[in-house]
Amino acid sequence: MKIVITGGAGFIGSNTCVDLISNEHDVVCLDNFLTGKRENIEHLLNLPQFSLVEGDIRDLDTCRKAVKGADLVLHLAALGSVPRSIADPVTTNDININGSLNMIVATRDEGIKRFVYAASSSTYGDSESLPKVEHIIGRPLSPYAITKYVSELYADVFAKTYDMECIGLRYFNVFGRRQDPKGAYAAVIPKFTALLLNHEGPVINGDGTFSRDFTYIDNVIQINKLALFTKNKEALNEVYNVAYGESSTLNELYEEIKSNLSQYDSNLSSIKSVHGPNRKGDIPHSLASIEKAQRLLDYNPLFSLKSGLEATMKWYWDHKSSLEV
Repeated sequence: MKIVITGGAGFIGSNTCVDLISNEHDVVCLDNFLTGKRENIEHLLNLPQFSLVEGDIRDLDTCRKAVKGADLVLHLAALGSVPRSIADPVTTNDININGSLNMIVATRDEGIKRFVYAASSSTYGDSESLPKVEHIIGRPLSPYAITKYVSELYADVFAKTYDMECIGLRYFNVFGRRQDPKGAYAAVIPKFTALLLNHEGPVINGDGTFSRDFTYIDNVIQINKLALFTKNKEALNEVYNVAYGESSTLNELYEEIKSNLSQYDSNLSSIKSVHGPNRKGDIPHSLASIEKAQRLLDYNPLFSLKSGLEATMKWYWDHKSSLEV
């Protein structure tokens, strides 16, 4: 298969590129390197199965160029981060809504039926029901959440109007190798890890009792492929939670990270976190039901937070010389 991955130089995208190429698929990576990293795909650039289209999904002609002759599209490109969307809602909207519309239009016009796209657990908004099930959502709490929900609405309309096969994947707090710890909007696990490796204690937002369903990258790669290749007609034109199905508090997460890294440097075990104010737009608790994905996509996540962190901390330790915060 020839598969287009937008945001293919990003954390989830680059890991998925590597896996698909190892399974003998041809991959076209579309990325503008706004948040993606060239070093994530450098080792792929000379492979005959890999090609890079450097460009922006906000440009429709670039999207058309990327999907030319492709069989499947996996649309991961987005401007992530709730705080960043609060600071700059215009750019978040432009990339996540206009860019996504360009990609689904280009996919339709190229005659490609299957369009798999990254949705987000932020879509659940102020809904307090736990675990999160796909058909019960609340009101969005951030511009980012709005943009990701609009992508779901567009996909639903395109599926019904243009006979496309659209599958949305609501990722829950993904972590793992190649996740960038740098910058103000870094995700919590790489941020905590990089600070610890620099012998600094992190600031935990709030009292640390907020909880999340942390999801290891290999679980995500598994469901990305299931969505791309499923032959189950019932599974099409649906949205799925992508998670492990267990939640941990930020305090528990920090202790687990510290415990893992202390195996490599015992001095880290005494480093304490400090607590700061709650972050705007954050929901207190997030826990996914993965029953729908298990039933319709045969999703079977193999990595818990514990086993995923063991693999992730080893990767960060092996690459610690290149980590900064």
